Amino acid sequence: MTTTATQDPRETPGAGRPAGEHASSSGTAGASGAPGAALAVLPGVLASALAWTDAHRTRFALPDDVLEPHTQVNATLKPLGELAQLGSTIRRTTAPGAPEHELAGDLVAYAWEQLHEGALLLELLRAEPFAAYPYEIYAAFAGYGLRHEGFEALARPLTATRAWAHTEQHANRQLGLVNSERRVGVVTHTDAGGVLSRTWLGGLSEPWMFEGPSGYALTHTVFHLTDWGRMPVRVPGKIDGYLRTWLPAWADGCLESGQWDLTGELLAVAASLPGPAPAELLDAVWPVLADVQHPTGCVPETGVPVQDPAPDPYPFIDCYHSTLVTAFAAALSLRSLRQTDARTDETTPGRERHTP
Repeated sequence: MTTTATQDPRETPGAGRPAGEHASSSGTAGASGAPGAALAVLPGVLASALAWTDAHRTRFALPDDVLEPHTQVNATLKPLGELAQLGSTIRRTTAPGAPEHELAGDLVAYAWEQLHEGALLLELLRAEPFAAYPYEIYAAFAGYGLRHEGFEALARPLTATRAWAHTEQHANRQLGLVNSERRVGVVTHTDAGGVLSRTWLGGLSEPWMFEGPSGYALTHTVFHLTDWGRMPVRVPGKIDGYLRTWLPAWADGCLESGQWDLTGELLAVAASLPGPAPAELLDAVWPVLADVQHPTGCVPETGVPVQDPAPDPYPFIDCYHSTLVTAFAAALSLRSLRQTDARTDETTPGRERHTP
């Protein structure tokens, strides 16, 4: 298997720390973790990651010149869109009344305010009618129930053009556009099944060809296919079996090379599969990722975790996404494991169900 490791293999998580202080990553996902190990750490991981995000919400704020041509989309609108997308999924996945449920909803509301309730996205669409990203950001809010009439009035004829239907992009990105159209509620410009068959994952590619770019393409294919974990039933049986077989090996490689962001995305994929949760994988990997998480709640994208007790041990740009992904994956994993437990309670003869 190809990994994305760039550091010395001796610099694995825990290097330089007292023995036993941090879990070893080597071979972790390939071995079975203690039953219930994931459930033991997940509530704390989720709460801590969301608390860090909330404490740093102003870092997601848009600059005054966000509409100017020189403004970098990847450093402004992209983080805010990710906050909205992952926050809305966490909100939908957690129980009403739970602190995480309320905080996730508050973060989505903050992101919507930053976009002037959609008016800023309308200006972006007017300036760049050929670009897909304003529509995709808008779709994250539309799927949550936040809409802007003017944006949709302009987007409707634009998404009916030949140019929109024939925009040249990678298959997993096109699948994302199809999912955005579904969220907005318009007719999709192409068939999702045909697009899926052209993705790295849809082709059931040789598992040993997995590496960083294909890993992120794979995870986002699942996210777009399932509407960010909300509809696991959309995962075809062959892909479900393929992922259940190879996710442990891929996660193991990511842990070994310190790819924490991609590890989190793979965990989110595992929790987005139909049927029972892959509990052995979740029990093996989550304690390691929990160990990587800083006491403040942030998670680095890559590399050896720092021991610095400072409130901001990593630059914001190097940890905001992996922290959001960790919270997103934790919420999905909790849902998946709890649903599996509930199904077991209902089908196991002689087992008494306890309702809290």
